[in-house]
Amino acid sequence: MNSPNTLRHWLSRLRSYFVLNPLIFFYTGILGALSLISSFFDHEGRTQHNFARFWSHLILRTSMSPVEVIGLDKLDLSRPYVYAANHISAMDIPVLYDNLPIQFRIVANKYLFRYPFLGWHLKRSGQIPIDRSSPRATFKSLNSAVHDLRDGLSVMIFPEGGRSHDGHIMPFMNGAFYLAIKAQVPIVPLAIIGTFEMLPMNTFHIMPHNLRLIIGDPIPTTGLTTHDLESVAAQTQKSIEDMYYTHSNIPDPRLAEHSV
Repeated sequence: MNSPNTLRHWLSRLRSYFVLNPLIFFYTGILGALSLISSFFDHEGRTQHNFARFWSHLILRTSMSPVEVIGLDKLDLSRPYVYAANHISAMDIPVLYDNLPIQFRIVANKYLFRYPFLGWHLKRSGQIPIDRSSPRATFKSLNSAVHDLRDGLSVMIFPEGGRSHDGHIMPFMNGAFYLAIKAQVPIVPLAIIGTFEMLPMNTFHIMPHNLRLIIGDPIPTTGLTTHDLESVAAQTQKSIEDMYYTHSNIPDPRLAEHSV
């Protein structure tokens, strides 16, 4: 006989597979098509960004996962930043789009740009592809992002280089901070909390969960050079880890390291 917990688990799965996911796929198809069409009339990407924000809002509402935003008052929304966020779930993107009231570009892996429809949308909306197998191509893409920053448009990076499999923050890659130092703009650490419990990697089972987006103190880069990449990456990672492990249910692995 099934226990109440097992029954709840399977009811949650059925709700996700037959209600939540179909609704999200529906939103994605309709709004994605409208967003793609709009790109032929708005070359600055503002209309597409607004579609992305609306899409994200619908997904979070459908998923019954409210987001608490902490620290928005630390930002000067009239200036560009390099936003650096941890990455633990596909739901991180909706959290960022729905709760940051500014337009930004996302640095994303180049393989995403190869998919039909999704790739077209990423290209038309001005997102920034990174090809880690080619340093020359990566350098070219990063310099394109530097131009966006200098033109007043913020950029979003995920310094881990991919999603975490276990909810822990992975080591940061130094090169992700080249943008901020080259453009001499501050780095804003962002801690996304709860999306791992809501939708872990490699699953379609959405489990409604209270989420948090915590915004840390901006880290200045004025006067820094590429020789400071390692120290800036370490400072940003510490800031995000402090916020993340203080407020999440994931145990802090740094505590185990210190106890040895």
